[in-house]
Amino acid sequence: MEKINLAEKLSQFSDYFNPRIAGELNGQQVKLVKFRGEFVWHHHDNEDELFYVVKGSFDMHVKDRIITVNAGEFLIMPRGIEHKPVAHEEVEIMLFEPASTLNTGNVENEMTRRELKHL
Repeated sequence: MEKINLAEKLSQFSDYFNPRIAGELNGQQVKLVKFRGEFVWHHHDNEDELFYVVKGSFDMHVKDRIITVNAGEFLIMPRGIEHKPVAHEEVEIMLFEPASTLNTGNVENEMTRRELKHL
C-alpha cells in the first residue's frame, strides 16, 4: 500500500496514446496517459471508461456532439458509445476502467496497446 503522486508518475513518460498502469483494484485499473492529436473512432462493447483530466483539456467527439473536458473534470464514457478523443495541446489523463479494456476498443491498428507497463 503506497500513495501515488500523479505528477511524479506522469513525468516518467512523454509519448502519447500509450497508457501505463498506476494501480489496480477490484478488477479495475487506474491508468495514466498523455494525449496530443487525434485518436481513432472506437467503442467498447463491455466496458465503461472514466477519463479524469489531470492537466490540460481535450475534446471527446461522440456521434452528435463534442464534449470539452478540462483539468479537474471527468467524463464517463458508457460502453457501446462510439467516441474519439482529440487534444489540440498535450493533456494528462487518469483513466479508470476494467482491466480487460483495450485502449482502441473494437479497432485494431498501430495505436492498439495489448501489453501495458506498470509505473
